[in-house]
Amino acid sequence: MTEPDRKPPMAERKPHVLTLHGHSRLDDYFWLRERENPEVLAYLEAENRYTQSMMDHTAELQAALYQELIARIQESDQEAPVRRGRFEYYSRTEAGRQYAIYCRRKISEGQGSIEGAASDEEILLDLNEAAQGFDYCKLGVFRISPDQRWLAYSLDLDGGERFQLAFKNLETGQLQSEKIAGTIYTGEWANDNRTYFYTTQNEVWRTWRLYRHILGHAADVDSLIYQEDDVLFELSIEKTRDQAYLLLVIESLETAEIGILEADNPLGVFRIIEPRRTGHKYFLEHRPGVFYIGTNDGAKNYRVVTASDTAPGRENWLELIPHDEAVKIDGLDAFQDHLVIHQRRDGLKSLRILDLTNRESRRVAFPEAAYDYGRGDNPEFTSRRLRITYSSLKTPDTAFDYDFDLHRLVEIKRKPVLGGFDPDQYVVERRFAPAEDGTKVPISLVYRREFKADGQAPCLLNGYGAYGYSIEPAFNMDVISLLDRGFVYARAHIRGGQEMGRFWYDSGKLLNKRNSFTDFIACGKYLIDEKYTRPEKLAIIGRSAGGLLIGAVLNLAPDLCQAAVAHVAFVDAVTTMLDESIPLTSGEFEEWGNPQEAAYYQYILSYSPYDNVQNKPYPHILATAGLNDPRVQYWEPAKWVAKMRRMKVGDRRLLLKTNMQSGHAGASGRYDHLKETAFEYAFLLDSLDLLQ
Repeated sequence: MTEPDRKPPMAERKPHVLTLHGHSRLDDYFWLRERENPEVLAYLEAENRYTQSMMDHTAELQAALYQELIARIQESDQEAPVRRGRFEYYSRTEAGRQYAIYCRRKISEGQGSIEGAASDEEILLDLNEAAQGFDYCKLGVFRISPDQRWLAYSLDLDGGERFQLAFKNLETGQLQSEKIAGTIYTGEWANDNRTYFYTTQNEVWRTWRLYRHILGHAADVDSLIYQEDDVLFELSIEKTRDQAYLLLVIESLETAEIGILEADNPLGVFRIIEPRRTGHKYFLEHRPGVFYIGTNDGAKNYRVVTASDTAPGRENWLELIPHDEAVKIDGLDAFQDHLVIHQRRDGLKSLRILDLTNRESRRVAFPEAAYDYGRGDNPEFTSRRLRITYSSLKTPDTAFDYDFDLHRLVEIKRKPVLGGFDPDQYVVERRFAPAEDGTKVPISLVYRREFKADGQAPCLLNGYGAYGYSIEPAFNMDVISLLDRGFVYARAHIRGGQEMGRFWYDSGKLLNKRNSFTDFIACGKYLIDEKYTRPEKLAIIGRSAGGLLIGAVLNLAPDLCQAAVAHVAFVDAVTTMLDESIPLTSGEFEEWGNPQEAAYYQYILSYSPYDNVQNKPYPHILATAGLNDPRVQYWEPAKWVAKMRRMKVGDRRLLLKTNMQSGHAGASGRYDHLKETAFEYAFLLDSLDLLQ
């Protein structure tokens, strides 16, 4: 099958012309944003058919990979339960079913431990039933009321990230009649067990309103509690672990403001802890009488202060943990007798426990040189244990409880990996690549023990580098299929994330964004120079802003690699950042810059992948999109591929795969997700000439 027409039917229109800052820019494929136009949908379907035809010869490999991926999963499984009062809560899966089932069990009286002490199961929410008749299903909020009689939950059924909120009586199993559309990821109960606070989005997907709902009342009489009109800011609603306060978090990428309301007084008024000041961010936790506040006030990597909950303003802050240039404080968890400090040191997360009864401080030791851990569900304020989830590039997700009294980690459950997986057969390394300016950029690597650094191994290099989001050396079960075929798998911890502290983020955003791209190229060249791989066997991959990374790297160094995968890629940066009608644009001016200002316009234009496509050879490329994606509109990858198809030199494959039923995250069902992974891996193996 030939490539889709380089001049699709609507391309005969005159190009869209943008003139700004004395610069005129032609956009031949602007028409692809006409979502409702049948010709646009037909064009996307034509691209899908072409992609399918170009991958038909890998059908048997895709099927084999899919079966291999499934065979590694324990299809019927249960997550480690979490105790909440008289119940333990957990989710589980069943073989052959796409989605999780959320459950609880009552804990027997007199039992000091939840292990083996639970009675019959209650199914609270079966997502498989909720998804019937839909191609997509994602759970948003799942909030149990303080008395554990009510469940508030929300569902997205098309990938567009607008959720419908519902309420279920857990004693009768009946749903309330009221349904609330257009909600988003946060919501919290007040302590009266009948008042629920939730957030909604505006027409450009910015979370801007907080409402108060009373059970049994229609949604149209809900009280609007707060509306944020500054386009840089979004809202979320949280609750302190001790159940004392509701927190209204008003936040941009650079500035935060938090309002507090006693959870026993849901009809009261939120009061601000510390008014917003540009560049000041803070977060907090609470114990009776005192707030613990993480703040970047005079502390780029944050410090921790305390304040009375009756007078919590900045003028009353007392320093508890001073700023440390070598350690970034990422978050706090307060318990009755302990404060948990989530930190980052030398590019890795670290955990510090402060005993509030005797002021002793301990660091939690982890068993590997490169690893990741995540904050688990810890609903009980009086708990003597902290739940975390630990993994590394070779260690599967493992639920641990850190025992505050014994000062040790207790393994609760390790996620099973079937098919003879043995972590001892793999090696994890951490190396540092020299960037253009001499900065040392961390790379985390994993490969099979028999690997030899002779330049012959295939390698997949993954990167992101934006929004201060750190790409962790965490476990990915699917990657085993590549490792067992001789791959080296690498994650580049480039600037734009916060692996090495806040300065790492600042060095990869706004007018420093180019560092993200050159760091990634430096990582790729390092892997080649050190004989981990060679250009003909190197593939690169990124998602969303990581897709922008891939697109920019391909323009700067198209000979770096043999293949590239750009998932839901933010590749049309100039057009998007100039259009405030597109979801989420305005709130990201603090990340990319506002191109209405000439300096930012010229800088973004200098790296925007779509605007810098050239007449030269590119590697094999697979680009993906989601028709309902509100974060990166489907037309960005579609335009990029159309322009590259017209301009690239050579016969390497250029494929666009648009999921016509999903959004930013791709397929929602676990089996559908594995089919997408099998397709991606088949593309990589084929492109690197590794078909067997």
